[in-house]
This record gives sequence, C-alpha cells and structure tokens, in this order.
Amino acid sequence: MEWINKSRVLIVGLGLMGGSYAKALKRLGYHVYAIDRNMESIKYALDNNIIDKGSDIPDEKLLQEADTIIFGLYPAIITDWIRDNQKFFKSGIIITDVTGIKGKIVYEIQDILREDIEFIAAHPMAGRELSGVKNADESIFRGANYIVVPTDKNSAEAIEWCKNLGQILGFSNVSVLSPDEHDSMIAYVSQLTHCIAVSLMTCRDNHKLADYTGDSFRDLTRIARINEDMWTELFFMNKEKLLTEMDLFIEELQSLRNYIENGDADRLKNKMRLSTQRRKNFDK
Repeated sequence: MEWINKSRVLIVGLGLMGGSYAKALKRLGYHVYAIDRNMESIKYALDNNIIDKGSDIPDEKLLQEADTIIFGLYPAIITDWIRDNQKFFKSGIIITDVTGIKGKIVYEIQDILREDIEFIAAHPMAGRELSGVKNADESIFRGANYIVVPTDKNSAEAIEWCKNLGQILGFSNVSVLSPDEHDSMIAYVSQLTHCIAVSLMTCRDNHKLADYTGDSFRDLTRIARINEDMWTELFFMNKEKLLTEMDLFIEELQSLRNYIENGDADRLKNKMRLSTQRRKNFDK
C-alpha cells in the first residue's frame, strides 16, 4: 500500500514536530487536520494555511474522517489518549507517532488497540531548539534520519507504509530498529548529549561568558535550550539505558582527567586520535 493513498491526515499534538509534519504534508497535497488542546496553536495553523481543519478537543468528526493519524503527544499521555478515543478511528487505519522513547509505550499501545487498527512506531531524528507550531519548519527533515520501530505485531505492509512516510517527508535516511535497539541507541546519541549540554550550562554561573566564547561552546550547548517537561519524561522512561550511557561517559571523562593530571601525553593523544577516527563516520 502506497502512503499516497492516505489522503486525510490527522495530527494529534500540534507542536514543533506535529506542525512540521503538517507543513510538509500540506505542501504535498494532503488534507491535513489537527487536534491540540491549545486553541491558539490551532488558530495559528489555520490562519497560516498549515492545516485545513482543527480542534482543541478530540473531535469525533475529525477522528472518523482521518485516513491516518500521526501522534505528536508527550509519551506519558499518548497511550491514554488512544485508549479513550480509538472508538472513533476508521476501521483499517494505520497510526504512527514521533515519540522519542519506544519500549515504554509501543507495546502498551499495541496491547490496547482494536484488532482492526495497526500502530507502527517511528522516530524522526530532527528538531530545533524552539518549540510550538509557530516554529514548525519542514526543512528540518532534509538530510535527517528517520527510524521505523516495528514489533512482531506489525505487518510488512505497515512497515513499508511507515518507511514511505519518512521518504515523502524528505528524510535522507530511513532505518528500521526494534524498540529495545532504538532505546539503547537514543540513550547515547540523544539523551546523553542533552545531559552533557545541560551540565555544561549549569556547572558555571557567569552570564558574561557569552561575550567570550567561540563556536565550539555554542555548538556543544545548542541543545541546552530544552523543553524540561518532555525531556524529563524521556529521561525517566529510558532511565536504565540512559544511566548506563552516563556511567560510560563519566568513566571516559575521568580517564581524560587522569591523563591530563598525570601528564600522560601518549594516552591523551591516542584518545584524541580514536575520537578523530570515529568522528569521520559522521562526515558523509
């Protein structure tokens, strides 16, 4: 089944990511609807031609009309939202998400779904340091990675459908990982990096630093402008895997400290050479 056959798309949660999906799909000719509890977000999206219809409550008519639903909700509320409203979903519908954690929600959602609905999880590895639909930007998908996260309950048809969604949105690379593989990977490449950025910004209190720093500090702390509610949920839901990655990082940092303290230039340079070699994998 080609994704293009799904013409009416409902986005639940019209934040930065939901709004960016809406912009991309609207430009591609889809009829885009949205539900968000913030009526100001709905009004902004309507006024700026980002969506065709919208509501600040779970509108029964919008839910029944939707050919597919994309959930941009926080992970702590997505399962309950689906449980409460799936009675309005069209039979045979495929639904997906953009959530940054999978193991704690994918199986729960699949367990509570009606038999005639299929949930296939996905994670767009894209974003900005700003939040809300007013900062939505479909260009964040270009050159970015998109991960499809199936379980053994997913059909081959739904997996291909979800991969096709990533492709039409403009992602440059579409991958497939299990929920456990996804959460282990995300603990390292995303959650740990946000922890490091936050720590860099909070370990020194000097508002004048902005007058002296160069690009390296700005690059390292770009993601320190953080949505504390969402990221707290993500950290707690992936706590065991994140703590493992944090311990490994602390161990590496302690090694560097020891080399510097002891004047061990050979080991310090070896560590830097290894870092340089591994970083080349990202320069493609």
